[in-house]
Parts: sequence; C-alpha cells; structure tokens
Amino acid sequence: MTDVRPTTYDGRNGATVAAHRKPTQRPLTGPAVRAAATLALAGAATTTALDSPAVAEPRQTPAQIKAKVDALYREAEAATEKYNGAKERATRSREQLDALRDEAARRTERLNTSRDALGSFAGAQYRAGGIDPGLRLALTSDPGEYLERASLAERVGDRQAAAVAEVRRQLLDLAGLRARAGERTRELERQRDEVSRHRTEVRKRLAAAERLLARLTAEERAAYRSGGTSTASGGERAPDRAGRAEAPRGPVAPASGRAAQAISYAYGALGKPYVWGATGPGAYDCSGLTQAAWKAAGVSLPRTTYTQINAGQRISRSQLAPGDLVFFYPGVTHVGLYIGGGKMIHAPRPGAPVRIAPITEMPFAGATRVA
Repeated sequence: MTDVRPTTYDGRNGATVAAHRKPTQRPLTGPAVRAAATLALAGAATTTALDSPAVAEPRQTPAQIKAKVDALYREAEAATEKYNGAKERATRSREQLDALRDEAARRTERLNTSRDALGSFAGAQYRAGGIDPGLRLALTSDPGEYLERASLAERVGDRQAAAVAEVRRQLLDLAGLRARAGERTRELERQRDEVSRHRTEVRKRLAAAERLLARLTAEERAAYRSGGTSTASGGERAPDRAGRAEAPRGPVAPASGRAAQAISYAYGALGKPYVWGATGPGAYDCSGLTQAAWKAAGVSLPRTTYTQINAGQRISRSQLAPGDLVFFYPGVTHVGLYIGGGKMIHAPRPGAPVRIAPITEMPFAGATRVA
C-alpha cells in the first residue's frame, strides 16, 4: 500500500514538498548523556524502593520492651499525680465558688429586705404630702406636741439614714462577693483545662505502653503483670538510691493504734485493681490507696504523692516503722504503705493489682511518719 503524505506547493520553483518532515535524530553527547543516565538510575532506584518491602524495625527483646513499658508507666504515674493535684484544686475551687454564690444569694435577700424598708419610708413621706418635717413641726400650735413630734422625727430620720447607709454597705459587699465569684469561676476554668491536659497525657502514655505490651506473647505479658516492677534495661531491678545499708535495723515493732488501722485497711485492698485517679473502694492508684488507708484510721491526707510526703514527720529509711509512707523515684511519683520487714503494700501500675512488695524494688526517695 502506497504511503501518501500531505504536500504543499512551493511557489518559487513549482515543486511539491512534504508538509511534515521527520526531524533528524542527533546522538546525545557530553553533559546530555550524563544527565540522561542520572535520571534513568534515579528512576530505577525509585521503582526498586517502591516494589521492595519496607525495612522492618529491629525486633526488641522482651526485656527491652518491658523496660520501655516501665518507663512509660512511670511517666503515666507522674502525669496521674499532676492530674490528681489539678483535680483536687478544681474541686476546692468549685466548693469555694458554690459557697460564694450561696453567700451572695443570702446577702441579696437581706438587701431586698432593706430596700423594702426604705420603700416604706418613702411611701410614708409621699402619703404625708411631701411636706418637710421641720415645716410641719413649725405649724404645730401645741408646744408639747411640737416637742414630741420633733423627737419622733429625729428618731425616724436617724433610722432612715442608718437604713440607707446599711443598703449602701450591703450593695458594696455584694459587689465584692460577685467579683470574687467571677475570679473563682475563671480560676476554675483554668484548672479544668489543666485537668484535661494531664488526663490526655496519662492516656497517651498508657496507650503507648499497651502497644508495646502487645508485642509480647501472652505468657510474657502475664509474667510481666505478675512480676513486680522492673526498672532497669534487661529486666533487672533498679538499685535502690538509699542503698541496702539503710534498711531498718533490729526487730520491727508491730503496728498499733492508727497505724495498725491503716495497715489493716491496706491488707483489705490486696488484689484490687490499679486505676489511675481512683481512691477506692473498688480500685486505687498509689496515692489513692495510702490516702484511703489513713482515712480509715481517722487521718486526712492530701491527695498526691508530692503533698503526702510533707504531711507528717520526715524520717530516714533506717527509722521506718509499720504505717509509715514510703516514696520512690526522684520526682516523688510513687508511694506505698510500709508494713515492716522491708515490705510495703502499694498499687503498682495498670494491670498490676494492689500487692505486697519489697521497698527495694524501686529507687527510694524518702519516708514520712503520719501519726
């Protein structure tokens, strides 16, 4: 079959020429060759990278995973104590705000009563025709009546002036109360934001810990849950900052009085779950357990570890006696109730119920004798 190409007429020589000529192909040389080669190699590398499976993250050993989970739980517990503190402050602010509002309502009622009294004065003056009391007295012909009315008018005037002054004072007091209530409301909103921020931080750390634990086998997870707190890489117990030489020396006297009551409560909590922010009776976090135990003994402790450590007499580790509070980690983020013999009852972490554990299992930070 004949290939027919479109043609055009060349008016200068009467010949027809092809309308479209195939451009002459010139070989690539010099920089052009190098650029083309570079693009080709880059394209091949990209294709290989997309087609190949992603490089897997090096598998961590169970001990490494447990150490990271321990660190996340410690961070979560520190955030929990901040959450507890912020929540406690918000609760106090809420109570103070309610008290201010109640007082404002009572004073508003008293103010309305005082205003009603002033209204009765004004009504009496209106019914009297608005005549100045001095003029009315001057028109009285009986001297005795004049003196009697003058004394009465003076007393009425004094009472009226006192009533006006009382209303003014009540108005100022009420304005002050409302201003303080407004400040407390704004403070409460800030504290609620703080509570929410710490709550989010706790949940983030706990979720990360659960993702790591999911890499372990069921048996490894069970062993971790029941094996106490391992804080060093490789699953070893972290050395106690105070050192074993600081352990209580000699026989430990049995607990008595309030300390015995607190310990009895803590024994009753054994096996109950750790839940961050919980104060019992069904679940506890670490400071929630010690607070509840001493509350059962009639002693009110503050809510957080970093306030409980200052709630009594600070003592050295060698002076420990049953009922004392024992604190751990440099940030004082964990607390347990000492029961003697180098052991405590504490709420360790999520997934680990309230249990008895040696106080050497975590870095010792201090101790306090509550009563």
